[in-house]
Amino acid sequence: MTSFTDLRSQLRLPVVGSPMFIASGPELVKAQCQAGIVGSFPSLNARPASQLTDWLDEISESNAAHTAANPQQPAAPFAVNLIVHRSNNRLEEDLAEVVRHQVPIVITSLGAREEVNDAVHSYGGVVLHDVINNRFANKAVEKGADGVIAVAAGAGGHAGAQSPFALVQEIRSWFDGPLLLSGAIAHGRSILAALAAGADFAYIGSAFLSTPEANVVDDYRSMIVESGADDVVYSNYFTGVKGNYLRGSIVASGLDPDNLPDADPTKMDFSSSSGSDSKAWKDIWGSGQGIGALGQQRTTAELVETFAAQFDEAKQQLQAQLG
Repeated sequence: MTSFTDLRSQLRLPVVGSPMFIASGPELVKAQCQAGIVGSFPSLNARPASQLTDWLDEISESNAAHTAANPQQPAAPFAVNLIVHRSNNRLEEDLAEVVRHQVPIVITSLGAREEVNDAVHSYGGVVLHDVINNRFANKAVEKGADGVIAVAAGAGGHAGAQSPFALVQEIRSWFDGPLLLSGAIAHGRSILAALAAGADFAYIGSAFLSTPEANVVDDYRSMIVESGADDVVYSNYFTGVKGNYLRGSIVASGLDPDNLPDADPTKMDFSSSSGSDSKAWKDIWGSGQGIGALGQQRTTAELVETFAAQFDEAKQQLQAQLG
């Protein structure tokens, strides 16, 4: 596996596409990798579990074919997200497939486990662990994670509540390894800001929900580009874990987004703990706060190119401001 230092120079942008429940599948991952950024998906999106093998084969073969046809613009490596919480009864089976396919990057969530890290390291893979505070970052690195994903306030899905500036600074005070920043990043200027804050990569999810490659319904795509930060609600009602969701989808499900009760965090449920017929991710749509910067729907390739143009313009503007 290429080191993360080398990887950054090979990418179109220093961006990792975050794994989104339901939405991230082979089509989105292939498009992201072939546009020059790291693509990823949660292993639990492959249902039944036997489908994970097919997905890993499809992504690997498509990326290899792209690289062979475009040696000057090779496909970026991809990542698989493993939920390592004890409630995931597929972890052992999914991890075995990840090891068998030697997936280059593994993203672990909801707990840090040494045996998972050891399994990935056995073939030279890299483990990134997502955290919402400095304490969890310390635990992840102590247990063998190679890098840390700082999930700050404003991120889509299960997000933290801390400022990205505070979170990155605390982690950087002791950790000099790969650091990714997540939280309301949907513009090239924000990618540059993540680097300036001390991160090595921006970790972007919600922006790609607007693309045709994302496995979501058209109404979800439309709501992403039509909404802004005020349309994102932070609640633990739907899964037992605090997350950000689109206000419009909550209303459409017959719920009051301004009066959602707190759920019992000990009864974590990755589908829904709400007691209503609406389920998180399927009916209640996740989103980060940065979506107001999108403006329109684009393909994944077009979105990455837009980010790249914005990133370059932001660099020039900053250089001019610094004199």
